[in-house]
Amino acid sequence: MDKILAKKSLTQWLKKLDGYDIYAPFPQDDTWNYDLVTDPAKVSLDYLNTAQAPKKIIFPQREVFLEFARTEDGAPQMTETLPDPAPFIVLGVRPCDAKALTQHDMVFAGEYTDPYYWARRDKSVLVGLGCATPPSPNCFCPTVDGSPHSKQGLDILLTDMGANYYVEALTKKGEKLLGAAKTLFKPPTPKDKQTKEKVVKDAAKKIQRQIKNLAEVPPKLKGMFESELWDQEAMSCLRCGICTYLCPTCHCFDISDEVKNAGAVQGERVRTWDTCQFPDFTMHSSGHNPRSDKASRLRQRIFHKFQYFVENHKTYQCTGCGRCISLCPVGIDIIEVLNKVIDHA
Repeated sequence: MDKILAKKSLTQWLKKLDGYDIYAPFPQDDTWNYDLVTDPAKVSLDYLNTAQAPKKIIFPQREVFLEFARTEDGAPQMTETLPDPAPFIVLGVRPCDAKALTQHDMVFAGEYTDPYYWARRDKSVLVGLGCATPPSPNCFCPTVDGSPHSKQGLDILLTDMGANYYVEALTKKGEKLLGAAKTLFKPPTPKDKQTKEKVVKDAAKKIQRQIKNLAEVPPKLKGMFESELWDQEAMSCLRCGICTYLCPTCHCFDISDEVKNAGAVQGERVRTWDTCQFPDFTMHSSGHNPRSDKASRLRQRIFHKFQYFVENHKTYQCTGCGRCISLCPVGIDIIEVLNKVIDHA
């Protein structure tokens, strides 16, 4: 279902979406990030990209699994805390971030289904915003099988055409959102369709950065586990974890028990994001750490995204958003690393 929505009507549309919580990008200091919409009139989609991917809405950085306590008679008591959110809309999702959520779907519905993740995921509706211009000079989505206007994982895709959005409803969920305000949406004319196609083609041409031949990377990596390249590339790493915490596809987590009242033995079991770049990520209870140095941890990040995930799920665990490049404080560049892998003798 294709429609045209005037940009000036965006606020009216959002006001018609009763029964949904809405998350949208908002400026915060010198970046944009997702937050709950309290006033639809303040929503603007004139932004480049958010610092954090919208994965944090569906897979939060910290969530409580269960609460535990000891009753008056000394018996242990545990209460599961499964989330039960209202249906919600994530507005302005970039195609690279929507594709990343499809990869989370693979992880959290693989051998085991994660009920905490799916309690939110099943309630989500993703309204995407195609990239008429690259949100970052480090975008490289086409070389990881994506595009600035990919529809993968989205319920609606908006294409910016100046005064209007070209609106494509891709799922039943998306069609329902359009049906909530039928009078605001007009059928596209042949000229609208031509304009949209031109925007899509021009956007793909604007992506400047690329990996030479990514198909060569997985087989190359198999023979590079002990390569000196990892020592060279990791030399400047600060072990800060920015590359993984801001990545839309990274999903590693830790589970810990937090005691609130030691005397009464009350607390929570919580899941929190973790990163393979932290020194204690693979620390054993014996004290042994199989990845005790920065080089082995950077190697793990590359191998996971471009060999292990490919073997397990038949897709690269990277969508080319460029956040890890643009926001790395010491300038480690995953494109340059992969191109060196390809050139490795």
